Amino acid sequence: MYSSNEKIGGIKEAIQRILDGSMKRLPRLSCSVLQNVSVSMWLLATLLLVLLVKCSGESTTLIGLGSYDITGPAGREPQGKSLVFVNLDACMASQIVTIKVIERLKARYGDLYTEENVGISGIHTHAGPGGYLQYVVYIITSLGFVQQSFDVLVDGIEKSIIQAHENLRPGSVFINTGELLDASINRSPSGYLNNPEEERRKYKYDTDKEMTLLKFVDDTWGPVGSFNWFATHGTSMSRTNSLISGDNKGAAARFMEDWYNSNVTHKGFEIIQSVTDSGASYYRVPRRICNIIPNYHEHRKKLMELASSFRSSPGRPVTRALSVSKRLRSSFRQAERPQFVSAFCQSNCGDVSPNVLGAFCIDTGLPCDFNQSTCNGRNELCYGRGPGYPDEFESTASVVKRQFKKAAELFESASEQLKGKVGYRHSYIDFSDLSVRLSNVNESVRTCPAAMGFAFAAGTTDGPGAFDFTQGDDQPSILPVQIFQIGQLVILNVPGEFTTMAGRRLRQAVKEVMTSGNKDSNVHVVIAGLTNTYSQYVTTFEEYQIQRYEGASTLYGPHTLNAYIQEFKKLASSLISDQKVEPGPQPPNLLDKQISLLTPVVMDATPLGLSFGDCKTDVPPGSIFKRGDVVTVMFWSACPRNDLMTEGTYALVEILQSDKNWEPAYDDDDWCLKFKWSRPSKLSTRSYATIEWEIPDMVVSGVYRITHFGASKSLFGSVNHFTGSSAAFTVT
Repeated sequence: MYSSNEKIGGIKEAIQRILDGSMKRLPRLSCSVLQNVSVSMWLLATLLLVLLVKCSGESTTLIGLGSYDITGPAGREPQGKSLVFVNLDACMASQIVTIKVIERLKARYGDLYTEENVGISGIHTHAGPGGYLQYVVYIITSLGFVQQSFDVLVDGIEKSIIQAHENLRPGSVFINTGELLDASINRSPSGYLNNPEEERRKYKYDTDKEMTLLKFVDDTWGPVGSFNWFATHGTSMSRTNSLISGDNKGAAARFMEDWYNSNVTHKGFEIIQSVTDSGASYYRVPRRICNIIPNYHEHRKKLMELASSFRSSPGRPVTRALSVSKRLRSSFRQAERPQFVSAFCQSNCGDVSPNVLGAFCIDTGLPCDFNQSTCNGRNELCYGRGPGYPDEFESTASVVKRQFKKAAELFESASEQLKGKVGYRHSYIDFSDLSVRLSNVNESVRTCPAAMGFAFAAGTTDGPGAFDFTQGDDQPSILPVQIFQIGQLVILNVPGEFTTMAGRRLRQAVKEVMTSGNKDSNVHVVIAGLTNTYSQYVTTFEEYQIQRYEGASTLYGPHTLNAYIQEFKKLASSLISDQKVEPGPQPPNLLDKQISLLTPVVMDATPLGLSFGDCKTDVPPGSIFKRGDVVTVMFWSACPRNDLMTEGTYALVEILQSDKNWEPAYDDDDWCLKFKWSRPSKLSTRSYATIEWEIPDMVVSGVYRITHFGASKSLFGSVNHFTGSSAAFTVT
């Protein structure tokens, strides 16, 4: 079991071992459900993380978790209030996704989970599948609405909440905070500097450096998960990247889970005794040990002979279940203990970039213009540089490790328990023409119908725009505002990207309400960005005047932030006074009006005499690789849209355990393994799957092979699953 008083020590060594094994994390759900009997119940889902809390007056807390893959293209209930927080390893929440999820939850649970107490938040990766929002401006690049993206999100969210609901167990929730200084910079400093100097002097940095972490502890099993909120954009992977990725937050969550599992659920795996600063011992990320040859270096020749006896395995038909059963981390899920789930949630990241080296001109190498982020007047030449520049994968890994390390430290030292009230308030507000009272000047102003400024087309240093265009009014006007309370923690679920100062003003305003009178001043207020729907950015009034990208993307005019502050103060006041709030006007459901220009898969084919899963380019015979080498294999494949392999894998690295027993070592959820699909030409029915394995530094020497799973579509529409494997090769 994991001991809460063990020192984290060896985090650096643990990070390296996890980095060796963990590839860009595929989209997933994490769900947390809390109930206060006081019942605290949280749901986590791969790609989706859900927090469910339920309260009924006693101090008992129930904790449950669930995790489910969302990668795209009943009984008697405890009495009391419940809330659900879902974290998506996706760009943002979607109004129609939220509406559909609530419909399903109501059909299953009645009024237990509604739009009032369910919050669905995105981490804002820019490398996830799109096409699941209902407004055209957000789905142009995906050629309109993509039904598969929508369905996998809705299904995954629902399944993760069900898991969390069914996994409720007695436990406790702890909170901890700490500064993380090297994972973010302000990408629009000229806008920030337009805020009043007196206000800016209150803060040491021009971005929020505080990470807030929750630690969930089962009364029987000990720690079972963690959520944290920290503001930095999901743009470590550049806009030229075409691989699906959870970016720095999705990968950090995988690192956190692997780190914990490597320390706690190590039974049956190799033990690595690490000499760390604290003298602690650490278990490697679970990777099967090759037990064929007891001394690899002395028997290198024997390994080579063994590898030479395994040629590539021709493509063959299989059932879909084989891919699911081979997924590496399914072996973690031991029936006798809860699965550990982690979520790295998004906060007020509006003007915050992970590209911490700053923005530079790609033509001259000089810093971009400070005020406009341009190079000789051209915005498309200005790019931010991550800490691993010019390698975007190294940049992503660096920001991942920095967030993970801080989260692990906070997790290890968390001691403040959340106690007290569990509550929530939710309302729909029409932001297109809302009257806002400005207390500082004692006058009323109004918000505006949604519109974008010219600078929206220019983009940001994380992703410059390529051209100018005019913007219509295809934007949301009715938005959800929602507040959760779990003891001394208050979560502000906002449907957009607040800038640093905008987030500070909102948090401070709500905290003043929550601590007014003789109430306890120990209140933690966090912002959960991109929650329940998406409505672009929110800047301060002063930042709006500068009309940088963030100001130009603040849809409802210069008083948008004041409108949010006004409405969240109402929610906070009703929460502490136990008064109801008006539900407000219902947002439109435009699901039936969606249009898709994405052509369907017509059919897949291979050259005459070849099968799906056959190797097109195999490893050379007698290949020997060492740590740091890249092994590349190409298979004849089919379009991945035929089957999203939910809870399964497209790519697998296997290690030989006995004469013919191959065990999974790495899959497409690992940082070191890349799956790339392509066609030789746009209209071709043939396609390839290229699998690249960058051999980790901590890999176990032995005999390996690379395996591909896929599904092909015939001319008549039937879908058939297949697999194939490379020839074996030696890693020493």
